[in-house]
Order: sequence, then structure tokens, then C-alpha cells
Amino acid sequence: MLNNARVSQFKKVYPAPGFTDLRRGIDGLAAIVRFQFSLDPYDKNTLFLFCGRRSDRIKALLWEGDGFLLLYKRLDNGAFRWPRSASEALELTEGQYRMLMQGLEITARHPIAEVRQPPDLL
Repeated sequence: MLNNARVSQFKKVYPAPGFTDLRRGIDGLAAIVRFQFSLDPYDKNTLFLFCGRRSDRIKALLWEGDGFLLLYKRLDNGAFRWPRSASEALELTEGQYRMLMQGLEITARHPIAEVRQPPDLL
């Protein structure tokens, strides 16, 4: 489901940066969303993603209006390139979501520095 889901189906997609204890259930993950990230877990059609120390498994939490949906995905081969710091994790675009679900990095580890133009000489 997570591979085939289009980000346009969701209002927003938020990956929780860092490591999350994936033994947590719906209530524990909703508490992380509310208290650590100051977001509303009851925001309809907003997908919250969590990754544990083993980067081959993620959990997703989604409020559907009448209850929570908890999804769990484990990759057979490879690992998710998960944002580990708050500066790496922002709301995902559709392209970033697809890249993440394919195991690709959504942020460059060594971004190319901005090229500055030399000042005009008179």
C-alpha cells in the first residue's frame, strides 16, 4: 500500500526524524506526534512515518476520521534512507515520498554549495 499510495491522497506526509521504538503501538506513536513534534495526530489524511534502528522497517500512522490505521512495512532487501536529524526531515513532496519508498535518499548528505557569481568589475 505504501508503495502504491500517491502523496496526493494525503494532505501531508511527515517522516519522524531519528530512531523510533517500533514496539510502540498507535497510542505511543500518536503521543510522539503530539508531544515531540507538536503536530495533531488526528489531522485527517496526514501520514506520519516512523523508522527504527534497523532501517529496513517502518511504521505509518494515519487518522481516517473514524479511527487510526497503523501500517508496517519491512523490506526484504535494502534499507530506507531515513532522515536522522530534524534539519533533514520536513514535510515530504510527492517526489521525495516516492524516492523514500524506493529506498533512495530524500536529502543529499553532501549538498553542492551554491555557486556565487564574481562581482562585476568596471
